[in-house]
Amino acid sequence: MVETSANSTYIGITRRGAGAELVITDLDLIKEILNDKEQYFTIAKLSKYLKKIVGGGVGQSEGEKWVKLRKLANQAFHGESLRDMTPAMVESVEAMMRRWRIYDGKEIDVSEEFMLLTAEVISRTAFGSSYVEGEQIFDTMKKLGILTGKIAHKIKPLAIRKIFKDADDIESDRLEKGIQDSIIKIVKKRENGTKGEVQSFGEDFLGLLLKANYDTNQNDNISIDEIIDECKTFYGAGHGTTSILLSWTIFLLAINTDWQEKAREEVTKLFGWDLPNSEGISRLKTITMILNETLRLYPPAIYARRTTKKGAKLGKFILPSDLNVSIAILAVHHDPQIWGDDAHLFNPERFSQGVAGATKNNPSAFLPFSLGPRTCVGSNFAITEAKITLSMILQRYAFTLSPSYIHSPVQMFALMPQRGVQVVLYALRYDV
Repeated sequence: MVETSANSTYIGITRRGAGAELVITDLDLIKEILNDKEQYFTIAKLSKYLKKIVGGGVGQSEGEKWVKLRKLANQAFHGESLRDMTPAMVESVEAMMRRWRIYDGKEIDVSEEFMLLTAEVISRTAFGSSYVEGEQIFDTMKKLGILTGKIAHKIKPLAIRKIFKDADDIESDRLEKGIQDSIIKIVKKRENGTKGEVQSFGEDFLGLLLKANYDTNQNDNISIDEIIDECKTFYGAGHGTTSILLSWTIFLLAINTDWQEKAREEVTKLFGWDLPNSEGISRLKTITMILNETLRLYPPAIYARRTTKKGAKLGKFILPSDLNVSIAILAVHHDPQIWGDDAHLFNPERFSQGVAGATKNNPSAFLPFSLGPRTCVGSNFAITEAKITLSMILQRYAFTLSPSYIHSPVQMFALMPQRGVQVVLYALRYDV
């Protein structure tokens, strides 16, 4: 391990499976990696099992393919598009609020509810379908995720695994095909509904992907396999990240009821009992502080991985090619030298002057959605959906942590509550 002299951050070598991995928490080096203009640090390749779930879309692409796919995603999730998505998000939360009526004074696992909600939202806003149409995709992804975790812990030589497939390998292939077939069905439905007229495909994410598929310009054209990969990425990440963010936020507000009340006061001052709107959502300062603090304590990914190319340099170090480099996001987010002696505590006030104020003008210390050109393209989508959902919950309910709750964070595809988040709801109004 090599410690830096400026603070307690360090870089050090550890073992990951059969290979070595360079672990980094030094902020200057993190910034250097994530802003990598020479492209010496490429996205670390996923295992073939994980790739079955998330595909080889924008998150796993490099070079010209990444530029092309990133451009499409940016177009689908920019500011004006997000404003147009607000009504659909509000309607989906309203449906969830109606389901919650029977839980007044009772326990509810909000993590399960938020998985349903965010799946509905991504289906409607990005793919123009209902949760019912996407349900098979989400259900199959969940099964494949569980199976992938099981396979990852098997002791089986890679050479043998490539030649001989056991029952789990065969099942993972079947589930992957099920995801692909479901996505193709949704794609074909959109094509048939517009009779192949490109101008009628729509401006949502699926519509833009289809237009690119029909584009005669080879630089902009994408294949049907690339459409499937992009759909996998956004069906999975588009609802998983937001549902987990909402779950941890409700958990923290259930414990810190003073901040729950502050957030409720802000919401009622801005919206009264009316539904949230785009203009008001952008003015939610207290809720923004709360969400940022939640993302600091429970970042969706606890690390970001890259792999070096020949000629890679990092600070004063020359690195070998094909070295895995891991940015330890969770360690950075909990470092007392960056955040203060209360780094392990929930204190949204630290974000009262924004991220720049909280990180002493060092944005590489706050990495819930990464940094630089590969910042998560769906981050604004996730934050907007979270703000709308929290606003509508706070208007209608107070909540406390249930005695049955067991704190068990686990890193799977994101840092999630393994045993759910159980709270007790108390209705503040019933006209929903």
